[in-house]
Amino acid sequence: MKLLRYGPKGQEKPGLLDAQGRIRDLSAHVEDIRGEVLYPEGLRRIAAIDPESLAVVDGNPRLGPCVAGTGKIICIGLNYSDHAAETGATVPPEPIIFMKATSAIVGPNDNVEIPRGSEKTDWEVELGVVIGKPAKYVSEDEAMDYVAGYCLTNDVSERAFQQERHGQWTKGKSCDTFGPLGPWLVTRDEVADPQNLKMWLEVNGHRYQDGTTATMVYGVRFLVSYLSQFMSLQPGDVISTGTPPGVGLGQKPPVFLKANDVVRLGIEGLGEQQQTFIQG
Repeated sequence: MKLLRYGPKGQEKPGLLDAQGRIRDLSAHVEDIRGEVLYPEGLRRIAAIDPESLAVVDGNPRLGPCVAGTGKIICIGLNYSDHAAETGATVPPEPIIFMKATSAIVGPNDNVEIPRGSEKTDWEVELGVVIGKPAKYVSEDEAMDYVAGYCLTNDVSERAFQQERHGQWTKGKSCDTFGPLGPWLVTRDEVADPQNLKMWLEVNGHRYQDGTTATMVYGVRFLVSYLSQFMSLQPGDVISTGTPPGVGLGQKPPVFLKANDVVRLGIEGLGEQQQTFIQG
């Protein structure tokens, strides 16, 4: 299934995308795409609904973040061997973990603000993993049982804030609007192999990133298990799993985003996003 949320910011309704690419209204069956709706039994109940019985949503409504009630966004740094190489970094012996504030979350096609004082706003297409039930101290063998599905994310980053202002990476990752999620949450059963998905990103029509999750150092199964050793993972939490090469920082010379730039990105089977960058 492809689950989504549509409508004005703060007033989103739950929906699903049918086989013809039309949005169907789920609000008579679930309050939102969050919490227990993401449990295996919650997803089974939605899957049992005949999409033809659901009202078609007219027009072209705004899409909100594909999951609500996200308690935390956990990001993995330098998790693609080819991306680490382009930045001159070495692959870490254990995953680099940092957090992105949930106040950064926006819809997949919402405008993204370049923060005041920014000179190095950058892009990162990433595979997002949405947790479907509480996970704590889970093994790799059982880790996938805790995944509700996957989504496309853009881990927008301000490199000067991240790398030159000292301290943690979080302040370069958490600016308002730096976390577009969606367009939809694709349930786990529809993704045969999360470690074999093509991914790409373009700025003003020029393709900078053209990679695959196959070069991910630490895969989804390992990451869910690994993170659950340090903190409980809750339904709606998102793991942003890292980016392939082609970020602005890695260009020679580096390229960074400016007002009115348009970024398009996508992952095979997970849809596309498009954001216009504006001055904050």
